[in-house]
Amino acid sequence: MPNRLAQETSPYLLQHADNPVDWLPWGEEALTLARQLDKPILLSIGYSACHWCHVMAHESFEDPEVAQMMNANFVNIKVDREERPDLDHIYQHAHQLIARRGGGWPLTMFLSPEQAPFFSGTYFPKEARYQMPGLLGLLPKIAEYYHGHKDEIAAQNSKLVEALASASPTPDAGIQLALTPLDDAARDLASGFDRVWGGFGREPKFPRPTELEFCMRYAAEKDRDDVGEMAVFTLHKMEQGGIYDQLAGGFCRYSVDAQWAIPHFEKMLYDNGPLLGLYADAYALTGHGRFRQVAQETVGWLTREMRDAAGGFYSALDADSEHEEGKFYVWTPEEVRALLTPDEFALVSPHYGLDLPPNFEGKHWHFIIAKPLEEVAHSLNLSIESAQQVLASARLKLSAARAKRVRPGRDDKVLTSWNALMIKGLAHAARVFGQPSWVVLAQQAADFIRREMWREDRLLATYKDGQARLNAYLDDYAFLLDALLELMQTEFRPQDVRFAQDLAERLLAQFEDTEQGGFFFTSHDHETLLHRPKPGPDQATPSGNGIAAYALQRLSHLLGETRYLNAAERALTSFYPSIAAQAAGYTTLLMTLKENLAPPDIVVVRGAAAELGVWQAAIAAHYLPNTLAFFVPNGIQGLPAALAKPETPTVNAWVCKGVNCLPAVATPEALIALCNGAADV
Repeated sequence: MPNRLAQETSPYLLQHADNPVDWLPWGEEALTLARQLDKPILLSIGYSACHWCHVMAHESFEDPEVAQMMNANFVNIKVDREERPDLDHIYQHAHQLIARRGGGWPLTMFLSPEQAPFFSGTYFPKEARYQMPGLLGLLPKIAEYYHGHKDEIAAQNSKLVEALASASPTPDAGIQLALTPLDDAARDLASGFDRVWGGFGREPKFPRPTELEFCMRYAAEKDRDDVGEMAVFTLHKMEQGGIYDQLAGGFCRYSVDAQWAIPHFEKMLYDNGPLLGLYADAYALTGHGRFRQVAQETVGWLTREMRDAAGGFYSALDADSEHEEGKFYVWTPEEVRALLTPDEFALVSPHYGLDLPPNFEGKHWHFIIAKPLEEVAHSLNLSIESAQQVLASARLKLSAARAKRVRPGRDDKVLTSWNALMIKGLAHAARVFGQPSWVVLAQQAADFIRREMWREDRLLATYKDGQARLNAYLDDYAFLLDALLELMQTEFRPQDVRFAQDLAERLLAQFEDTEQGGFFFTSHDHETLLHRPKPGPDQATPSGNGIAAYALQRLSHLLGETRYLNAAERALTSFYPSIAAQAAGYTTLLMTLKENLAPPDIVVVRGAAAELGVWQAAIAAHYLPNTLAFFVPNGIQGLPAALAKPETPTVNAWVCKGVNCLPAVATPEALIALCNGAADV
């Protein structure tokens, strides 16, 4: 018989609805039950695409013996970390303090009914192995400890709450913002850069798009090609590796090795949105055709597999199919040979590494670009054009065969924050590559959020099966505001300006810490939890504080609203001591700091709609990270002051640097000359 999770919309929670465990969703009902029964809480946090979450579920949560022990001794709460990042923030940090090691998913926490954690771990097997305790032996001991050591748990909780609070920034009233931390971050990133395979640090390797964006922007501002090359080289190595789906497009969450060859096979929306924008920037910098191809293939994957018919984008694809990680994606040479002609196989085999030893679990091959197509073509006495045709034919056959396999599960909930990251990436890539259909995808996603997930003056965090729910978080507001500013530059729509202003007002009213500066992760009217985080460093997604301040600054320049600029500066001042101490961990706030001290240039191009495309293409062909360019057709009224330029029969463009606006120019070439000059630091 299903448990209470059957009433939820989260695909992850629904995966556990038929467990024999008496799961409850997080909420007052579960917390009250724990208090009434005087039972500790077993809190399990995970997400639907998580491989080890599935392993723990199959081993333990579907096991009647484990379930009986859990039900007898605990109130059991299951949480989708993507729906409740507030809880995940708190308890991942608490786990690191209690266990003194890194966290991850599944996260297994044991709490008092007052939400106080007293024991924690990640994956636990049913029986003890891998030098880890088994749940069957662990659960009775934890229940016994709870009932016999309540005073100790209360004392530990007091210290834990203090430790969590100490992680919040402590601003220095006399601080003077300076650009020095940007140089520190560039130096620190360079010291950890892998000059053979790209990326930062050792395996496992994550894409870390905020750091790559910082490197590209820093290089443009400081004329430091060596720093920019770290980003471009990394993007090259990633698209050649198995972290990139060589058949269908799209990036997996991370690589388990330093070479980007074998991924953790789940595909997350939040990675692919920023990476799409980065590959567009890399193309603008280098003109390398492979970067265009990667962007096109990634958008193709997005539209085929990740798009809701109403316009929103789904969250993730699972790592597993048929209970095996990566099974959908890997091959044997015999399978590939049987599908292709001899000529196709002769090209595909060396290109994708099938002539090398197996690279996945000792018996399968996951496609990587082992030899460049040009090199393979030369060895086969083919022109590059002929080789491209042969490869395209082979890929079609392989994709069709793979499509017949059991597909990985798809998490089809729509998350506001992750959709916002994709809207921004799509809008930016659409502009760089001149793809009007991509603009439509971005606009339809933005319209979906405004229509389905905005309630008068409140944003909601998640949507599925016609139901939007859960109070939105800082990331939802900040990322969406930032995305709208990007969307306005690709195709200007007055409704996007109005929505952006509504979001900014709500962001200030409900999230700002008016005493210390910065923004809380949860709104002022959110439920009271063990701790109220105010996160500053970048994680798998950009810093919510960094993006909030960045977007507010930019909106301030557009609307002339100084309250937004002041709030952004308060956030920077609040986090500045932390930024100065560990600059490389705060790259989003560093990009915000740069624009605070050297505001972006505002370009306004006005004229007949049919003629604006030529001007936009001219701007988009250049990498201008510190320029906001708006292309406003004649006939649009009620514009913000910064955009309210006179209508003329021919196209004119204005460039404003801070409070200094230059005379109008009448040709794209003149505009580019001004923009390139304005980009120099």
